[in-house]
Amino acid sequence: MKTFKIFTLICVFILGVLSLANSAEAAVRVRGYLKPSTGNYVMPSYRTKPNSSRFDNYNTKGNYNPYSGRTGTVDPFRSSYRW
Repeated sequence: MKTFKIFTLICVFILGVLSLANSAEAAVRVRGYLKPSTGNYVMPSYRTKPNSSRFDNYNTKGNYNPYSGRTGTVDPFRSSYRW
């Protein structure tokens, strides 16, 4: 019985480490740049890694941006969703 508890604890730990590694790859750093049309500087930021899903972006409803502290507001089911 004690061996089973240790095995379960190790499995939970490994799954936790794997889930953290997966979430760490989800963010992509965007460099700051000078906007040519206005001459304003746009600050560096983070965004989600590009893919074809509408549901895992920081700005989608139900999601949370850990860098800005804001929750998503964009409806993933609207027809004019921009990637």
